Amino acid sequence: MESLKVLLENNKSWAAAKVAEDPGFFTRLAEQQAPEYLWIGCSDSRVPANQITGLDPGEVFVHRNVANVVVQTDFNLLSVLQYAVDVLKVKHVIVCGHYGCGGVKAALEGQRHGLIDNWLRHIKTIARLNRDELDSLEGPQQLDRLCELNVMANAFNLSRTTIIEDAWSRGQSVDIHSWIYRLDSGLISPVDKAILGPR
Repeated sequence: MESLKVLLENNKSWAAAKVAEDPGFFTRLAEQQAPEYLWIGCSDSRVPANQITGLDPGEVFVHRNVANVVVQTDFNLLSVLQYAVDVLKVKHVIVCGHYGCGGVKAALEGQRHGLIDNWLRHIKTIARLNRDELDSLEGPQQLDRLCELNVMANAFNLSRTTIIEDAWSRGQSVDIHSWIYRLDSGLISPVDKAILGPR
């Protein structure tokens, strides 16, 4: 219970610091949510979207799952995506993975891990489709490359959802970005060119 008290005390300190810095911050935040970005990232606790992009609450809409997977049958993700695109009118959807991802590593290992194996099936397919390239690499390089391939495949899957297709067909400009985060430097890099919506 002491660890939970620490969280509540941290929250009080954070809120007080925000008000000291900008007295109207929470008033504005409570009145409106208008982010330009939807972030689809990994659940890994070391990859918090707001902090690593330097954005305040209210500036990025976030969906996270193990290994930042985008599949067209995930109604949780699709609900977030539809709200972000149709209601919030985000202009950019960022699929951001990270090097050293435990979910991608589990998919690469080829061992049974339990229920999570069903979730990771998509990444195992990416590995199978890119077997020659991955076999030419060793150890950490192989894992890093599969992390990159996973981001690119999921950005492509995102572009094939009915939500994005419908937005583009009505002329809504929503761009899709493939990014990856490096834990040991704190830096984000694009992995591939953006998939651009209509202009």
